[in-house]
Amino acid sequence: MKFGIDRLLEDSRLRAPLTGKRIALLAHPASVTQDLTHSLDALARLPDVQLSAAFGPQHGLRGDKQDNMIESPDFIDPLHGIPVFSLYGEVRRPTAAMMDTFDILLVDLQDLGCRIYTFITTLRYVLEAAAEHQKSVWILDRPNPAGRPVEGLTLRSGWESFVGAGPMPMRHGLTIGEMALWFIATLMLDVDCRVIMMEDWDPNAAPGYGWPLGERTWINPSPNAPNLWMTRCYAGTVLLEGTTLSEGRGTTRPLELFGAPDLDARKLVTTMQALAPAWLRGCRLRECWFEPTFHKHAGKLCAGVHIHVEDPSYNHDLFHPWRLQALAFKALRRLYPDYPLWRDFPYEYELDRLAIDVINGSPLLREWVDDAEAEAGDLERLAHRDEEDWQDSRSPALLY
Repeated sequence: MKFGIDRLLEDSRLRAPLTGKRIALLAHPASVTQDLTHSLDALARLPDVQLSAAFGPQHGLRGDKQDNMIESPDFIDPLHGIPVFSLYGEVRRPTAAMMDTFDILLVDLQDLGCRIYTFITTLRYVLEAAAEHQKSVWILDRPNPAGRPVEGLTLRSGWESFVGAGPMPMRHGLTIGEMALWFIATLMLDVDCRVIMMEDWDPNAAPGYGWPLGERTWINPSPNAPNLWMTRCYAGTVLLEGTTLSEGRGTTRPLELFGAPDLDARKLVTTMQALAPAWLRGCRLRECWFEPTFHKHAGKLCAGVHIHVEDPSYNHDLFHPWRLQALAFKALRRLYPDYPLWRDFPYEYELDRLAIDVINGSPLLREWVDDAEAEAGDLERLAHRDEEDWQDSRSPALLY
């Protein structure tokens, strides 16, 4: 199969409208071609492409800035001599001066298929700026490694943030190109946008179910996205960022496991199985021990649970990471009603709201966890309704 960047590079007819225009690129470390050349370098080699600027989202264009609210500066690319503007530094929306440096913006971002991943918020912001400044945007499409399934509560009105770009569930099931089309339709943007589609992408094909496993090398789009298995778990394990539990940052398997020094992992899993066994299907849960080298509980031995989605027991259609992680919180609350679960700290520039609510796009999940009378069925009804509504909302944007 071919990604959008590879099709653009090999087909001069596709590139014809770029001739004579000033071209900018929005990219990150995973923006590479099939032979692992960075997209900026590959485009710079083309005689018919005049690069005038580049943009980097959170974590940077080429670097790997760690974690929440660690910003990247603007700089001049030492190889190509063009300005590289940070959209995760002094600003998160491109300024008028930045927009004046190009005619057409190419967007080549590897997404993870999760609402909270900030690259899709950056996509929204550049589309809005392009509409305002009458610039063209081309999306060089890439796979959604989490595939087509959708899951989670829809972000509620008033809860928009840099990790909540619009009313979608946690796991959205769209490619970055499809997401652009959905933003344009939902926000009623008057913008010249085209999607350079992938060739032969099948989001339902085993064993990758979204990622062309065995055909394309996985490159971290952010420091703690090291493999395909993490992307499958991420729509659930990202919730851990709003808790006192470790999400495995500081280990070799971040966002595939969770735990804490004072956790009884065996009792937790047993309680989860008793509360909602259907929410644990499609994967294997393994009790484990780990010691983070940095971040939460650094240097402390943690008891935890590893979510395994890489072996033959994995079932793409039955696996529900958001429900699984919500269930872990519910089980912990049943076992330890006074456990200090929710972490109160600044999260993606939201200073007056709990991180777990910002992440989930409303207080609904936290309130369900903390309500001693609430059962699994109560959350299931809320989520199922939101998921059905999203299927209808996203349908016109589907390209594959």
